[in-house]
Amino acid sequence: MQISRIDRMIKELEGFTPSSREEIEDFQLKKLNQLLKRETERGGFYKNLPSSLSSLSELKSLPFTREEDLVSKGNRMVLLSQSEISKVISEHTSGTTGAGKRVYYTEQDCMHTVQLFEAGLGEFIFPGSRTLVCMPYSGPFGLGELISMAIRNLGAEPIEAGVGKTYGELKGLMDTHQPDTFVGMPVVLLSLLRLYGKGSLERALVSGDACPDTVIREIEKLLGSRLWPHYGSREMGLGGAICCAAHEGMHLRENHVIPEIVDENGNTVPDGVFGELVITTIGMEAQPLIRYRTGDRTRILPGRCSCGSCVKRLDEVSRIGVTGEMRTLDNSLFAVPELVDYSLTWKVTGSAETAVLEALVSVPGMAETEQKIRNIWSALKKDVPLQVRIREAQEGDRPLYAAKRRVQPLIRTADP
Repeated sequence: MQISRIDRMIKELEGFTPSSREEIEDFQLKKLNQLLKRETERGGFYKNLPSSLSSLSELKSLPFTREEDLVSKGNRMVLLSQSEISKVISEHTSGTTGAGKRVYYTEQDCMHTVQLFEAGLGEFIFPGSRTLVCMPYSGPFGLGELISMAIRNLGAEPIEAGVGKTYGELKGLMDTHQPDTFVGMPVVLLSLLRLYGKGSLERALVSGDACPDTVIREIEKLLGSRLWPHYGSREMGLGGAICCAAHEGMHLRENHVIPEIVDENGNTVPDGVFGELVITTIGMEAQPLIRYRTGDRTRILPGRCSCGSCVKRLDEVSRIGVTGEMRTLDNSLFAVPELVDYSLTWKVTGSAETAVLEALVSVPGMAETEQKIRNIWSALKKDVPLQVRIREAQEGDRPLYAAKRRVQPLIRTADP
C-alpha cells in the first residue's frame, strides 16, 4: 500500500520526510517558537504569551483561544497588513449579535490549502477524470475555487456545481458531463443517489458537514465504493485532514497544525480518547491561532496508520452542541431508505414544545414512511411531540440545508 500523500506534501513543502514522531514534533516546536516570537514582537492579541517554549508539552500550559475571542478580537490576531490579505471569510454564529467571526488568509495560506486538497484528491482521482464539485464558490480563493484549482493541478476536470442547485439541475450536470467523482456534503450525495442512482459516479470525497455511520454505510452501499472523508475548518485554512488508501482515519496537516484533544474541563487527554479538538495553526501566515477550541468532537487515533505514515490521524468528527444533536438524528433517520432529506425546527407555543419535521422522500406512498419516522423519533425524543410534513421529492426541490445541517432556531407562537 502506498504511504499517505500527505507525507509527500510535507516533504515537498518542508524538506523532510516525516518518518518518526520525534522528527515531526521537533519541526512543530521550531515553527511554534517562530510564531511565539512573531507574536511577542508584534504586541497583538497573544502578546502576553512566552516568546518560546522548551518542549511541545508546555503548549498545554498556555490559555485557550475561543470563538468569542475570534469574534470580538480577531483583527488583533492578524499579523500582516491588510494589503497582504487575499481572502477574508466572515461568519455569523449562533449566540452572536453584530459582526460575526472573521478569518483572514494570505495567498500563500490559500496555496497551502490547494496543496493539501491535491494530496487528498490525488489519492483517488487521475488525469482526465471529471469531478462534480458541490461546494460553495465565492470568488477568488473561495472553497470551491481552491478545490477546482487542486483538481486541475492533478490533470482532471472540475464540474463546478456549487451549492443551492435543484436536484434536477444536479442530475442534468451529471447526465451532461458524466462525472466519475463527487466532492461535496454527504447528505446531498445520499439524496442524489437515492433519487437517481449512481449514474457515472464511482467514488466520492465528503466534507463540509458531519457524516454519521448510517450515512456512510448508505452512500457506500449505493455508490459501491469506499468514501474518502475530509475534515477542514475556516480556522485552519479550510483544509485540515485527508483520508489515505488505508481508510483508517484522516491524516492531519501536521506541518501546519498542532492538534490537542481536551476533555470538558480543558485537560489534555491521551490519543485514543474522544474530546474537543484544539488547534494551534503554526502554518498560517495571516491569522495564526494558538490553542483554539474548535467545538468539534473527535479523537486522535493511536499509533501508525497501516499505510506506514506516522502523521497523526483524526477519527470521525462531529460538532458539539446543536449541530451534534442533528448528527444523532441523521444517524437514525437516514436508516429509512426512502428518506431523501429532512429539516427540523423546534416550535414553542406558550410553555408547550413541539418538533416540526419537513421530509422529502423518494416514493409516492408516504404513510408507511411517516410511521417509520415517528417510531424513530419516539425512541429518541419520547417527551417531545412531533409534527411531520412529508412529500415526494421533485426535480425542482433543493437540498433542505445549503450549509451545515443543524436544528433550526425556535419558532415561538402565541397561545391558541
